[in-house]
Amino acid sequence: MNKLGIVTKGIIKENPVLVLLLGLCPTLATTTSAINGIGMGVSTMAVLICSNIVISILKNVIPGKVRIPCYIVVIAGFVTIVQLLLKAYIPALDAALGLFIPLIVVNCIILGRAEMFASKNSVLDSALDGLGMGIGFTLALGVMGLIREFLGAGTAFDIPIYAGTAITPAGIFMLAPGGFFVFACLIAAVNFFTKGKAIKKKEIGCEGCAMASMCGGSCESAEEGKEADK
Repeated sequence: MNKLGIVTKGIIKENPVLVLLLGLCPTLATTTSAINGIGMGVSTMAVLICSNIVISILKNVIPGKVRIPCYIVVIAGFVTIVQLLLKAYIPALDAALGLFIPLIVVNCIILGRAEMFASKNSVLDSALDGLGMGIGFTLALGVMGLIREFLGAGTAFDIPIYAGTAITPAGIFMLAPGGFFVFACLIAAVNFFTKGKAIKKKEIGCEGCAMASMCGGSCESAEEGKEADK
């Protein structure tokens, strides 16, 4: 795959939120406004790029049996840096995102890309993969946050839109049901405009699972055992 392809695949083809359906907890919880969504996306992208680079550099040094704990230590270090920077320079955003910044440590997007890509590819490719996935994540959260903010609060980037009109915002879009509804609509839109090509239909099992290598292919082994019994 060329360098441009590595970056662009995370925007639509392998969008971590709308196609791979990863990192849904911060996606649904922090997208009550466009600013919060973009802030969460950029923070995650910074951690993703930096951790991918370091893990790619250390991939031949880290023992295979302890690779996951080592990855988490690397990711936690960068999350701490991002959180301290937010507290120092953007305290309002840090307060709005709250616990979801430190929870980036266990975000399956970060750990999944470290295991599936950074540990197997060059430093440059790993950085580009982190950039592409980060852009896709940020765009998904930003669009979702903007829609929910516009419909639920009548604002866009905290700028009043409904002022002077008889339109009343639908507050449900600021709550969990509204988040799930907007999320479902965005997935449907991606599926419609790509004619189903982005959202690939795969059988349930280890094949195609971003986290398969972490469980040692246990479900695949179980399936093989069942076949042997037959």
